[in-house]
Amino acid sequence: MLKIEKAEYIGDYKIHLAFNNGKTGTVNLEETIKNDNREIFLRLKDKNVFRSFAITHSTITWFDGLDVAPEYLFYLTFMGMSEFQEQFREWGYKR
Repeated sequence: MLKIEKAEYIGDYKIHLAFNNGKTGTVNLEETIKNDNREIFLRLKDKNVFRSFAITHSTITWFDGLDVAPEYLFYLTFMGMSEFQEQFREWGYKR
């Protein structure tokens, strides 16, 4: 099971993540936040609110209960790496 072990806000909508599989990288959630018009995401457009996340239940969460699956964060972080493409297909992020 993939888990977030560390998360550090580095600016804009970027968070540097450390996963329990030893991989580290920076996820940029700007497109996710700006393109999702569900009410729960609207508050995160404010960068001060966005940066107020915590690690809860092995992923990043915000005060209002919103969380983002660690698999999705891993996908966004490493989507361009060929070594993970089969895993992304299994998770349903690639066809």
